[in-house]
Amino acid sequence: MNLRNPLANAHNHGSAGDGVSHWWAQRFSAILLALLTVWLVYALASLVGADHATASAWLSSPFNSAMAILFVVTSLYHGKLGLQTIIEDYVHHRSAEVALQILVKLAAIVGGLLAVVAILKVAFGV
Repeated sequence: MNLRNPLANAHNHGSAGDGVSHWWAQRFSAILLALLTVWLVYALASLVGADHATASAWLSSPFNSAMAILFVVTSLYHGKLGLQTIIEDYVHHRSAEVALQILVKLAAIVGGLLAVVAILKVAFGV
């Protein structure tokens, strides 16, 4: 017979508070993406009908290339966070979960590197 209160048995077995930083990172990246999307729509609208040389000259501006890089990195980071949550919630086999988490992180890193290098090549005229 256990005379211990059920609340005492459950105490300190709840959330470790680990998800709070993940939650804040998702919200911050979403707000940043909303602001960057406004810039992107304005930028693309200003380039409608422009030729390749004009678009390259536009991207060679330090502000525009920095904003493009920030948009790419933020969107890949936000996507990685979202996919991480989905994998944690819906993949129930530990080995598949770990493999998918690694695959998502690698895809984000490789995609980010390729995009940043491409933007910098256009920005520096290489």
